[in-house]
Amino acid sequence: MDIELLKLREQVLAAARGRRPLRVHGSGTKDFYAEAMQGAALDVRSYRGIIDYEPTELVLTARCGTPLSEIDTILAEHDQFLAFEPPAFGADPTLGGIIAAGLSGPRRLQVGAARDFVLGVSLLAADGELLRFGGQVMKNVAGFDVSRLLCGSLGIFGIMADLSLKVLPRPRAEATLRRPASARAAIELFNRWGGRALPISAAAWCEGNIWLRLSGALSAVRAAQASIGGDSVEANTAERWWSELRHLRHPVFANGSLWRISVPQTTPLPPSPVPDLIDWGGAVRWYGGACGELDPRRHATEAGGIATRWRGAAPQGRFHPLTPAVREIHRRLKRSFDPLGIFNPGRLLAEL
Repeated sequence: MDIELLKLREQVLAAARGRRPLRVHGSGTKDFYAEAMQGAALDVRSYRGIIDYEPTELVLTARCGTPLSEIDTILAEHDQFLAFEPPAFGADPTLGGIIAAGLSGPRRLQVGAARDFVLGVSLLAADGELLRFGGQVMKNVAGFDVSRLLCGSLGIFGIMADLSLKVLPRPRAEATLRRPASARAAIELFNRWGGRALPISAAAWCEGNIWLRLSGALSAVRAAQASIGGDSVEANTAERWWSELRHLRHPVFANGSLWRISVPQTTPLPPSPVPDLIDWGGAVRWYGGACGELDPRRHATEAGGIATRWRGAAPQGRFHPLTPAVREIHRRLKRSFDPLGIFNPGRLLAEL
């Protein structure tokens, strides 16, 4: 076991003996993304570095404290990338924090969510054992896929020490189109385009304009441009816009009061208000400021989705309430993985 991992293990065992909670963290870029932050700080950034990377196999394994910038650099040398586009929030998050939060960027529309790229995880448990789930190949899953369960768990089950992720080659060509449209028209167009064989890697709406990114073979991108129409956006401008959206640095995200509503893409917009920004081809709607008569939680529930209080006071909880059955599953999982309740207590659910 690596010396830095041994140090983390000793801190975990000491906390377990004293029944003292731990607040596991890396760069702290997502400290706001929590119901509560409790326990003594346990910084995992000393346990860092690339363990294994085989470009021909499209798999990278790294330690939890490895910064995103280091991963991006080594992947760029081989013209590859983390295709789910994890947000960096203007800083340099760690790999463990990226997977613990399970957040994905605009390209989720085309390639899937962060959890779809998790192949294997080693979990440092409260008893000091290093549990291994999954592996380092794409066809490795048998039975319950614990590796993907850990994605989005906000570290409440243990420390994700080593992580293996699928990576992808960068697209041969990309182009961005912009065309004016209302929010309602944008939803209709997103769904119409989604039913066609178009290389759309991101589809967003903001301030009266649709932004559409096309990625793939040059011939496919050019054919889609001609079919869809709209104004071509200069490459640097397009890169800057998608980067602001991916890393949540667009002015919309600076609003002190912000809701993130995730619903099926075909869900009609409520009568009012109009979202400030729409992403994932209509599946994510951001509402800043006062929502008027719109009850975000009720609207999301009726549509079969969830509403998250992204910014601002959350007296009824930051995350969408779980059904009793799903809440009980969370409790049982917590008791199985962390019976002493020392890892990130209250961060995902108040009672866990």
